[in-house]
Amino acid sequence: MQTELSRKLGVEHAVFGFTPFPAVAAAISRAGGFGVLGAVRYTAPGDLKRDLDWIEAHVDGRPYGLDVVMPAKKVEGVSEADVEAMIPEGHRRFVTDTLAKYGVPELAEGEASGWRITGWMEQVARTQLDVAFGYPIRLLANALGSPPADVVARAHEHNVLVAALAGSARHAVKHKEAGIDIVVAQGYEAGGHTGEIASMVLTPEVVEAVDPLPVLAAGGIGSGQQVAAALALGAQGAWLGSLWLTTTEAELPSPKLIQKLLAAGSGDTVRSRALTGKPARQLRTEWTDAWDAPDGPGTLPMPLQGLLVAEAVSRIQKYEVDPLLGTPVGQIVGRMNSERSVQAVFDDLTRGFEQAVDRINRIAGRSGQS
Repeated sequence: MQTELSRKLGVEHAVFGFTPFPAVAAAISRAGGFGVLGAVRYTAPGDLKRDLDWIEAHVDGRPYGLDVVMPAKKVEGVSEADVEAMIPEGHRRFVTDTLAKYGVPELAEGEASGWRITGWMEQVARTQLDVAFGYPIRLLANALGSPPADVVARAHEHNVLVAALAGSARHAVKHKEAGIDIVVAQGYEAGGHTGEIASMVLTPEVVEAVDPLPVLAAGGIGSGQQVAAALALGAQGAWLGSLWLTTTEAELPSPKLIQKLLAAGSGDTVRSRALTGKPARQLRTEWTDAWDAPDGPGTLPMPLQGLLVAEAVSRIQKYEVDPLLGTPVGQIVGRMNSERSVQAVFDDLTRGFEQAVDRINRIAGRSGQS
C-alpha cells in the first residue's frame, strides 16, 4: 500500500492512523503505517511531553505526527473563565436535570473533570506546538481548517508537513491557498467533526480541486478494500481514526463503552452538536437524543457546549451510565466487531488490499499482476 506520499514520509503503508492514545500511535507506526497522536486532551504541556517521550521510546525510529485543534477565528484576550460565564443558566439546568433523570452520581469532592474542551482554544494549541516542535514529528494536522500562517511557517522551518481536514472541495482549495501540504478529505461517514458530503463523492472532488497536492481519504474506511478504493479515487493514502478504538492497545476509560462499540452497527451513529457545539458523528445515545430533541434548549456554539458538558461526560463515563454512554465514532463502527491488536488490524488491511488489487487486475485482464 505504497504511494508517492508514503515513500516521501518513509512508511511502508499509506495508512495514517489518528488516535488519542500514545500506545496506539506508536503501534501504528511500528506496523508500517503513520501514527498521528491527537493532542486536544492535553491541557498541560508536561503531559504531552511525557507521552511524546513515551512514543519516542516505543516507535522504533519510525515516523509519526501530531493532530491539534486550532480554530480558524482567533479571539484575543478571552480566558476560559470568560467563556464559561457566557453559558446560559437554562442550559446548566438542562444538564443537571438530565443527569438526575438517569441517576448519574456526582464526582467525588475535589475531583476534577477528566475531559475539558480547552484544547480547542488557540492558546492551548500553541503551547502544545511549543512542546511538539522539540520532537522529530513529521506531520502536523489541524482538525478545524488551516492553522494560522505563522504556524504553517514554523512547521515548515522544522521540516514538518502540514495537513488540514476538509469537508468540501471549497474548503480544500482554501487549504491549498494557505500553503498546506496535505489535504485530508473527510467524508460524512467519519467519526468526530465532519461535513455533509460522502467520501465516494468528496475524495475525487478534492483530488481534482487541489491537484497536485496529495490528498488523504477519510471517513468510512476500515478495510483494505476500502483503502484500495480510496487510492483508485486519486487519494495518496487513507486517514483512519475510529477503527483503532477497539484495538487492544487503546485506553478507552470504560469496558462497557468498548462493548457498546463492538455491538454497534453502522446505523447506530448520529451527527450531533451535543459534544462540542459543532456537528460531530458519535454513538447515538439517550444523551444525544436529549440534546437533539425539539423540546430541548438546543446546543451552544463551540467552545461553550464543550465546556458546559465536560463534567457531565466525565461522570457518564466514570459511572458507565449505559443509556448515556457514548463516544465519537464513524459509521465504520459496524465493522468493529472484536478487540484486535493494531498489528492484526494491519494484517487484515494488507490482505484486503491485495485481494482488491487482484480483483481489479482480473477485471482488467491483467491476472497475476499486483
